[in-house]
Amino acid sequence: MATVPEATPQQRALLRYDNGAVALHWITAVLLLTQIWVGFTFHGMERGPERMEVFTWHKTLGVLILLLALVRLAWRLGHKPPPYPEQLPRWERLAATWNHRLFYAIIIILPLTGLAAISGGAEDSTTGLVGGIPFPLIPGLSEDFGDAMGDFHELLVTGTLILLAIHVLAALKHQFVDRSRVAGRMPPFRAPGHESALPRD
Repeated sequence: MATVPEATPQQRALLRYDNGAVALHWITAVLLLTQIWVGFTFHGMERGPERMEVFTWHKTLGVLILLLALVRLAWRLGHKPPPYPEQLPRWERLAATWNHRLFYAIIIILPLTGLAAISGGAEDSTTGLVGGIPFPLIPGLSEDFGDAMGDFHELLVTGTLILLAIHVLAALKHQFVDRSRVAGRMPPFRAPGHESALPRD
């Protein structure tokens, strides 16, 4: 049974993520949006050297997103997120919590499925990233398994776009429609009165 995330009754309580979480959030957002653009660009190109160059960037961004996701998860486990305001309905607290959990899962699983896809049936033990940096492939995967992971990878991209749309629409709703204190949890968005814009270490 899902637990309801905590809310706080203090009217002037600080409802803001710490500076480390804010930085990790926006760096992840930039990398993820760039990766989506690069991925769709690569997918629509004809085979050739240019396509392979774009694919190298796609692999490199995937590795960066995976490493950053692990750092972000570690930070999250060591730093408690700010409480929700008591005015936020229970269903919205649950929806926000599960949206975040699914995001954490997908930004880890998505790069891993991509790695599995290029590892299937590969003769080499590494794949090249930008700058010629070698990155280890997953050994022992069959070509058929790699193809299946490729299909699953594409399915996860669709899931990522859906989660991203929900996340952005919810943030805009809290900021411009509800004008709720929850809007200030993630700067540069601000809550009414700007009390949540105070910096935290």
